[in-house]
Amino acid sequence: MTIYVDVVLLENIVMNYIILLATGIILRTKIKHLKIIIASVLGAIYSVVAYISDLKIYSSLFIKLLLSVIIVYIAYNPQNLKKLFKCILIFYLTSFAFGGAAFALIYILKPQEILMRNGLFLGTYPLKTIILGAIIAFLVIITAFSIVKSKISKKDMFCEIEIELNNTKIKTRAMIDTGNMLKDPITNMPVVVVEKSLLYECMPKEILNNLENIIGGDFEKVPENIRNEYISKLKLIPFSSLGKQNGMLIGIKPKYLKITQDEEENIKENVIIGIYTKSLTKKGEYRALIGM
Repeated sequence: MTIYVDVVLLENIVMNYIILLATGIILRTKIKHLKIIIASVLGAIYSVVAYISDLKIYSSLFIKLLLSVIIVYIAYNPQNLKKLFKCILIFYLTSFAFGGAAFALIYILKPQEILMRNGLFLGTYPLKTIILGAIIAFLVIITAFSIVKSKISKKDMFCEIEIELNNTKIKTRAMIDTGNMLKDPITNMPVVVVEKSLLYECMPKEILNNLENIIGGDFEKVPENIRNEYISKLKLIPFSSLGKQNGMLIGIKPKYLKITQDEEENIKENVIIGIYTKSLTKKGEYRALIGM
């Protein structure tokens, strides 16, 4: 059976890329495609070297584990050992799921020959078989982990946020609401819902105390100087919720929003703060809602 090195290289780049991409989606981390491509190429080069080399070191468990750590680190640059371990664990689970789906497809299509060398499966099946297997595996993996994540732990449901508005910073605990798809209809920026009482330090009380009137277009109770300053800054955000199908929130764009979860910080500038006039919870477990 004739095996072409360039085909082996291309197949492994495609497989590694899809596995790493699925890993990033499952971890809900920032995906940088160039880094994933570099990591995929590195893994593919190892596969080629392992195939053509007679040295047993290339098929050793230690080398494979070390390569996995390097590939994951290049692709996602985990900030600590806990993050690194989590990335590697998801990477391997994804790889196992991918391998099962891909090889199931290969056997269904009955390739002419399959060869194993230094722990690598090779064959005469066309490249499109590998790509199709990868796509099927990708969909299966993402669906499976979506089901698992629907049972997310209580700890992972919350994060700490910091908002800078009018040169004032406020901090609070927010609940991560994956069903929160609220966006500003004009700019399409995501909306973070924040309790009104948190914003008295960074916004005029004349605005916050008259939100319902402002929604109706009535600025009579707002002093002229404040009205002139804020009339172009405020946004109307339509929303629907249980018991209120056509609601409106007043929104305002902060300088930035910083999200802190599991010691990882993420700063967003293109967001809108939606001002909620009531309390989100009775006991104050959280005072903001954020979609991730």
